[in-house]
Amino acid sequence: MRRIARSLARNRPALLALGLLVAIVLTCCIGPALTGHAPERIYPDLVRIAPGLAPHPRPETVVPALEGLAFRMRASVSDVIVRDGHVRFVLTAPAPIDARVLTYLPRSDLFGPAQILAREAEGRRLVVTAPVLARTFLLGTDGLGRDLLTRTLVAGRVSLVIGLVATGVALAIGLTYGAVAGYAGGRIDAAMMRLVDVLYALPFVFFVIMLLVFFEAGLGLILVAIGAVEWLDMARMVRAQTLSLRQRDFIRAAEALGLSSATILARHIVPNTLGPVVVAATLLVPKVILLESFLSFLGLGVQEPETSWGALIAEGARALESAPWMLAAPAAFLVATLLSLNILGDALGQALDPRRDSR
Repeated sequence: MRRIARSLARNRPALLALGLLVAIVLTCCIGPALTGHAPERIYPDLVRIAPGLAPHPRPETVVPALEGLAFRMRASVSDVIVRDGHVRFVLTAPAPIDARVLTYLPRSDLFGPAQILAREAEGRRLVVTAPVLARTFLLGTDGLGRDLLTRTLVAGRVSLVIGLVATGVALAIGLTYGAVAGYAGGRIDAAMMRLVDVLYALPFVFFVIMLLVFFEAGLGLILVAIGAVEWLDMARMVRAQTLSLRQRDFIRAAEALGLSSATILARHIVPNTLGPVVVAATLLVPKVILLESFLSFLGLGVQEPETSWGALIAEGARALESAPWMLAAPAAFLVATLLSLNILGDALGQALDPRRDSR
């Protein structure tokens, strides 16, 4: 372990990739609680807002927003003044204005509770003030008016969980299956590997569509679909490692001592295959995340109200011309995560290579 740690410490790209990956994970875990927006919160009047540091609504949009609200109140608005986070305006109507219609302002998510400063012309003219609710959207909003930064961070949780859980399932199944097949040998090995060949021949997308016929689309289905396929490569690799280990002297010595097959597999076979398996598992995580993104892009993956990077990328691709930031934000997080995992996996493979100088 010390040799591996020293090897990774000397690899600057691996350290940068590890730091970036840790930052992404921490941001996805903690960030949604710090953005000030709930991931499912919809702002109907702030749809497809471009990224920026300026708070919304901006001064030039206050008047159109008030005019739209006044239309619902069956009144007209005039003398609008925005100052110190408050807006002051005059409502006029041909008939007396019921004060209850002012509840339209806080419902819009742009203004707070309104206060009547003066009532004139027998209630047909009201002087009203209300606070302007300033909200910042660093990465903009999506097609429904939801904060894209919060949605992207929450989607990162889902994508990372799918990558880790599906990889863990593939690792557990593939390691056990491959070790048993390689150590048993003969007809058992041949029968087990023919089953692997049959599963390889089944198109993955067709397999997912068949699952959708019987089960509802969602996170659980994605985990089952990916975990049921990605263990095949792991099983073949572990089988090849086990076949080479069967001829080693320490395995023959264990058999001569009368140890059971299960004991030999647990104590000698599996531990000696962990090096390549760990490297393969590290590289499998980005593959699984990319596969989930592909399924979500096709509409076969995570469904609303849940989301993932793939689902956000699919939504952004549909609005690429009018709102390119909807694609750029989740795509940047996905690319950074995949690149970090691949660099870290390559570095770990070099560190675990026994042929490298251990100095």
